[in-house]
Amino acid sequence: MKLPNKNEPCPHCGRFLNRGISIDCLIIKDGKILLGKRKHDPFGGYWGIFGGYVEWDESPEDAVIRELKEETNLNVRDMKLFVVYGNPGRHEKQVITIVYVVEVEGNPTPDDDIIEIKWFDLKEIPKLAFDHNIIIKDYLRKFKSG
Repeated sequence: MKLPNKNEPCPHCGRFLNRGISIDCLIIKDGKILLGKRKHDPFGGYWGIFGGYVEWDESPEDAVIRELKEETNLNVRDMKLFVVYGNPGRHEKQVITIVYVVEVEGNPTPDDDIIEIKWFDLKEIPKLAFDHNIIIKDYLRKFKSG
């Protein structure tokens, strides 16, 4: 996909082209992490942590609540900022992600663009979408969980 010139405003909305911002959610409990299998490309059929784009007029924290509800039907009980990843090579559209560690309540059921949800042992994580394996490794390194 060819992106427009980075210094020109969008011909439709007049806003300048900026790098996108997304949120990602680490849901970890009792040495396990909750992952979802993606329905669509990029990385359709791969497991990953839950997340999505921050919409206009939405805070990152509100995006966490919305995305988890849309993708898992879970309610957020608590969230803590973990880290921000901004390496341009982490995503094809150079998306910057804000990662939260999230406590949830409810029973997860796949919805929206997720086809399956499963708890994985932190010691046996499959190859994940995007840079999600790196995010989890960084979490484990920082908190020595497992």
